[in-house]
Amino acid sequence: MIPLLVSPDGLRVLVVGGGPVALRKCMHFEGADITVIAEKTMEGIADVAKNVIKKRVTVLEICEMMSDFDITVMATDNETMNSEIRDHALSQGLYINSAHGGGNILIPSVLDRGRYLVTVSTNGKLPAFPPFVVEELETFLDGRFDAMYDILFEARIMCAGKGTQKKRSEFLKRVAHDPEVRRYAADGDVLSATDRVKELGVPK
Repeated sequence: MIPLLVSPDGLRVLVVGGGPVALRKCMHFEGADITVIAEKTMEGIADVAKNVIKKRVTVLEICEMMSDFDITVMATDNETMNSEIRDHALSQGLYINSAHGGGNILIPSVLDRGRYLVTVSTNGKLPAFPPFVVEELETFLDGRFDAMYDILFEARIMCAGKGTQKKRSEFLKRVAHDPEVRRYAADGDVLSATDRVKELGVPK
């Protein structure tokens, strides 16, 4: 599988299920056009989903609905139902995520720092591992990373529209790997780092 970040704007997502797993899936796709279908739904789902259909549905009914959505998420606790619908989706070339695995769309663990985010996945092989990595990254990604973000942001402004795309990319890479810049980032000294960036030769 390939990692990919997709805008939720206009994305049509069908979530089947109304429990904690369904809520978690809905929150991951927040901003998309989400339809949830389940006999009962827990608190919080209606706050995220655009449409909530409360009814008991059959495998056939879900299979008939799927083609109207970009992604279907099977989040019920019925493994047989999830698997049957997953297999149908795969046979039709439709995108499917299943709580019991085997789909062609996987939802990674995410560490969202506002200005940047990190995702971790094992391609479904070991679901307990990504959350562990995210917990470790919470402490590892300290203030020096925020400082480096600010430094690179300033460097990008400095070289905007100057030189070729290749030269701008090489310049930003040089900034990120410069020992002095890294030392200033570790100290949280963005101003001194910015002065150092100017010395590295902004493309003309």
